[in-house]
Amino acid sequence: MLGTKIRQLRKERGLSLGELALRADCAKSYLSDIERGVRDNPSIQFIEKIALVLEVPTEFFFDKSYTTAEMLANELAPEMIELVKQLDLGWLQLTQQAASSGLTKEQFQEFIEYARWKSSQSSGD
Repeated sequence: MLGTKIRQLRKERGLSLGELALRADCAKSYLSDIERGVRDNPSIQFIEKIALVLEVPTEFFFDKSYTTAEMLANELAPEMIELVKQLDLGWLQLTQQAASSGLTKEQFQEFIEYARWKSSQSSGD
């Protein structure tokens, strides 16, 4: 699972294996082994370096509620895949956190409408 998440995020970011290894200051062969599942117990320092380069929290690799856009798209109906591809990972995770915290769609919509209203009040000053 760890290697899969790294590979999918790397591809979503448009990085080659070599580029990620270079930016994270690790051996390309070691990174390749992790991605392919040949090695499955990297150090926390390695994970922190990878997370920094891929711009995700370290918890992304340990918490099952964090997912990549590709993994989420595989779980969705075909008509939703294009929509998911247009959203960035942060928005998908925010929506997922709102739903898992018990926030209803109606409450979320009310919040959006309030935020729009508040913004229009501020710009009207």
